[in-house]
Amino acid sequence: MEKFSLFFFMAFTSAIFSQTNDKLINIEIERGEFTKARKMIDRQICEGDLSDSEVYELYFKKEILNRIQKDFNKTEQDVLQFIQNYYPNATSEELKKWENKGSLEYKIIDGNKYYFNRAHGNLFRVDKEAKTQKIQIDGDKKGQLDAFLEKYLPEVVLESNLSRKSLVKPVKMRINYKLVVESDAVPAGETIRCWLPYPKENHARQHSVHLEKVSGENYIIAPDEYKQRTLYLEKIAVQGSPTEFGFQLIFTAENEYNNVASNNIKKYNEESDLYKEFTKELPPHIVFTDRIKKLSKDIVGDESDPMIVAKLIYKWINDNVPWAGAREYSTINNISEYCLSNGWGDCGIQTLTFMTLCRYNGIPTKWQSGWMLHPGETNLHDWCEIYFEGYGWLPVDQSFKLVDSKDENVRWFYFCNTDAFHFIVNDSYSQPLFPVKIYPRSETVDFQRGEVEWKGGNLYFDKWDYFMDVEYIDQKFE
Repeated sequence: MEKFSLFFFMAFTSAIFSQTNDKLINIEIERGEFTKARKMIDRQICEGDLSDSEVYELYFKKEILNRIQKDFNKTEQDVLQFIQNYYPNATSEELKKWENKGSLEYKIIDGNKYYFNRAHGNLFRVDKEAKTQKIQIDGDKKGQLDAFLEKYLPEVVLESNLSRKSLVKPVKMRINYKLVVESDAVPAGETIRCWLPYPKENHARQHSVHLEKVSGENYIIAPDEYKQRTLYLEKIAVQGSPTEFGFQLIFTAENEYNNVASNNIKKYNEESDLYKEFTKELPPHIVFTDRIKKLSKDIVGDESDPMIVAKLIYKWINDNVPWAGAREYSTINNISEYCLSNGWGDCGIQTLTFMTLCRYNGIPTKWQSGWMLHPGETNLHDWCEIYFEGYGWLPVDQSFKLVDSKDENVRWFYFCNTDAFHFIVNDSYSQPLFPVKIYPRSETVDFQRGEVEWKGGNLYFDKWDYFMDVEYIDQKFE
């Protein structure tokens, strides 16, 4: 056999060996045999003729198993103890009934059953009977955020209509953000690298960003063209002391109300780069699976008007996909498929499902995320933008859903409009950070909390915490 042929044969055999082993490893992971899968990964790394990228991927596969086990850490007793607050006589048999209905998320890992660490709370969000039971015990008081928006949003719509402006009622805010790495998470004397979320400045509704303070003299702000924008810092770890990164800034945000009318939407130019880019599949989370195709047919039917199609999708998710606390996104193979398989999701999961269904129907969408800074409720948050020819990119917040209002403009406010309290950090997902991160990210999809690493590897979320504070300047909100 000639040298070239021998080399080709060896390379081909090595590739087949690697692919076969990957399939076998994935089978064991699906079975919940995590310990066996880890040993297979170690064996493949030691024995296989692998490239650096293949070794990197295998190490990360092991890391994902660790992350899954951190998410699934509740025992049956943990879950029962919480559920018995609402069902005092609940037993293991009741848990199995909810599990079989798909209302109680769990995994079998190495032969033992572990529940998702938010499964017990999610049960009372996703299961209608359990939700009703909780309301009977706790009452059905309207949340502070809902009460605020029901009063605030009509004022936004009215001012926009009177002024004939889409951007109204500016709100000036001061943000204090802090990320704290726990003591001795990194050996003393080693450099900790940290990426903090930083506001985008290429949107008319978010502007006048002024950085007031940074917890370090040397820092780098990513150029605004980066889709996931960062403020980068480095610090030296000190033995016995936590390491703190943070900043303080002021910015102004405006409410955006567009009063979109279907008859003003023009036909898409399907040959344009924009249309092609934002209607295509984007694996692994935006994929036109058979489930997506069938569901789209059920929701949309033969409707072709893009605004009506998008509203049908928005309404279907509003009615059929309740909000629930989510697993870490890095542990989910396909987020939109996960949503439809389980029937629930948090803001990002609902958003990606909306985006996937819209793109499948030829409606351009793109990811957007950051924080929600509403009076009384500050948190991480995801939403998206939709493109209508004749209007451009418009914000859509699927998880804020339809507002409880008799005024249809207010009721559908979060379809093509947004309030001033949506703080934009990201214009896409799974994008490179600046400067480049060496090790796999803690959050491979979104970027809202930050990322941390040192020369020994990535620091996952259990090694640090974050703190967010907002001050409204020159305004008071009830």
